Amino acid sequence: MTWLARLDLDYTHEAERSVARYLHQGPLRILQSLYPEGDAVCHNVLVHPPSGLVGGDTLDMRVTVGSGAHGLVTTPGATRFYRSEAGLATQQVHARLESGARLEWLPLEAIAYSGCDGLNRAVFDLAPGAELITWDITALGLPAADLPFAQGTFRQHLEIPGVWLERGTLDASDNRLMNSPLGLAGQRCMATLVFAAGSAISPERSDRALACARELLEASELRLTAGATSPHPQVIVLRVLSPVTEPAMQLLKQVWAAWRHEMWGMSGTVPRLWNL
Repeated sequence: MTWLARLDLDYTHEAERSVARYLHQGPLRILQSLYPEGDAVCHNVLVHPPSGLVGGDTLDMRVTVGSGAHGLVTTPGATRFYRSEAGLATQQVHARLESGARLEWLPLEAIAYSGCDGLNRAVFDLAPGAELITWDITALGLPAADLPFAQGTFRQHLEIPGVWLERGTLDASDNRLMNSPLGLAGQRCMATLVFAAGSAISPERSDRALACARELLEASELRLTAGATSPHPQVIVLRVLSPVTEPAMQLLKQVWAAWRHEMWGMSGTVPRLWNL
């Protein structure tokens, strides 16, 4: 038995307050809106009670952020792509940001279990003047539990239409990709943090964002397997490889807080769930 779970999430700016409204179909919904840093930023927790997908399942999320609104979305736990022989399991989000909108899309990691056939797809449409911070964290297998990613396929797709497209296929049987120095070199967690804008980021802002990210990288235990760059005038990217999820997540949180401060003049107010 498979299912389609859908969520339509809409942020608007009303009377100096960012307000979230949503409709859902199936086991996918938003919990109560929280305002830990005042009315300007609406924090939400995205919940998928089954917490995992098997072949044929689809989680489909559509997000709109109106002009002047600022939404932050995270999840209470990892998304698990379980072993399955019933076809592709898909998690996808398509977000549209109007001019002056901000979105922080910060789900916890996706775990690719051995034998899975999964797709994790994210598309962000940014109008001129809109800005986004998002990350994508993939854990291959469960190394700490001695459950390696020994077979199966996991596909990734991260896109800002007309600006930046990154996609790839991780095949557990591809030894060169999984273990060679030109591939993952035996690392089993890949993480990407992105700051993106709907129009060109000024060189001064871009340089400041890269400088603070690289300063944190140099102090990190992952400094030899991480790097920050600007592949496009509208995009700044941090990439990390790690043997397990926790050190990569720690580094992403540090750079996320630094970018918030440098780019938006805001503190790194941590979502409540991250402290549990």
